[in-house]
Amino acid sequence: MPTPPPTPVFLDLAALSLYLFFAFFAGLIFYLHRENKREGYPLVSDRSDRPNFGTIHGFPETPPPKTFLLHHPHGKTIVQGQQPERDLTGLAVEDPYNGTPITPTGDPMQDGIGAASYSLRAEEPDLAFDDNLPKIVPLRASGGWTIAAEDPDPRGRAVVTLDGETAGRVVDLWVDRSEAILRYIEVETPSGRRVLVPMFLATVNDDGDVRVVSVTAAQLAAAPGIAKPDEVTLREEDRISGYFGGGHLHATPERSEPLL
Repeated sequence: MPTPPPTPVFLDLAALSLYLFFAFFAGLIFYLHRENKREGYPLVSDRSDRPNFGTIHGFPETPPPKTFLLHHPHGKTIVQGQQPERDLTGLAVEDPYNGTPITPTGDPMQDGIGAASYSLRAEEPDLAFDDNLPKIVPLRASGGWTIAAEDPDPRGRAVVTLDGETAGRVVDLWVDRSEAILRYIEVETPSGRRVLVPMFLATVNDDGDVRVVSVTAAQLAAAPGIAKPDEVTLREEDRISGYFGGGHLHATPERSEPLL
């Protein structure tokens, strides 16, 4: 019996488009899953009985680090993952197993650990996108920025902390020129030292009186300072925010304990 001729297969445009879409979608899933591993990978085994256990990439492999071109300074680059880490040796109790809460050995707010931790960001100010000048500046150096007439102006008013003490007086406010919002309250303590308090961790009433419940008066007086009177760097911002934010957990012994 003669063999019948093969049946021709025709690939029409609709079928071709469908197969191309399947290929594109599979590639997209692969790409997104690979890019998703830029943070947190490769995994490191926490098993103390297998200290030489290799890193875990999974499939697909962790992508190589990216090199980012910074807007400012012009032409500067930075490689992903090559940022310095803080040395926390001696600042917390070395617990015998992973996942244990941090137990500070000293003052966690001054040491910058736990809820008061901060990262080693750049020692330069955050810049506005339009003029490459520091975007967070005091009103005295802002060049025309003022407090609206219908809003309370806390300048010259007392700052009361969680212990009911007067920690100092407001001497100026720091404005974010890019977001048109106040970022910090500049407080002069009785010793004459000036510190910045994050605006979102302070309460200003209708009369302009300021209350900061995250720290005591002594802790406010010992808060991290800034190197230049009219400029705050990214690292200083991180340190200041961590200090006052961490006060909600570390300011008093009672705050560090569970509610129940």
